[in-house]
Amino acid sequence: MTKLLLSVHVIAAILAVGPIAVAASLFPRFAREPTSPVAAFLHRTCRTYTAIGVAVPVFGVATGASLGVLGDTWLLASVVLTAVAAGLLALSILPAQRRALDGATGVAKRLAMTTGVFNLLWAVVVVLMIVRPGSTTGA
Repeated sequence: MTKLLLSVHVIAAILAVGPIAVAASLFPRFAREPTSPVAAFLHRTCRTYTAIGVAVPVFGVATGASLGVLGDTWLLASVVLTAVAAGLLALSILPAQRRALDGATGVAKRLAMTTGVFNLLWAVVVVLMIVRPGSTTGA
């Protein structure tokens, strides 16, 4: 069962978080163009995959429970970083994209920085998931 949970967790991460990271990164470039259909598509992509992305931590926690590592520092750090990334996405990135689509000016530059932080957080989570510092099953 653990292998199935881990497989679903990894597939969900790749198929949900990957598109959000790419679409959010591209958005500021296209948001500078008034009424850009590409920017609208990228925002819709981020919103849609955010809903799908809820599966990533759900299956991650199930996998961690199955492995008996829910209390391990590397996993707790990953959970915190995931929560911060999710907060950035829901409370900053998606609303800023909406404001940009509604015609607000000057949003794109800050949005590009925020999206960079979002992507960096996910990169750190991926490294923690692979390296698992302090884990007896770590690399």
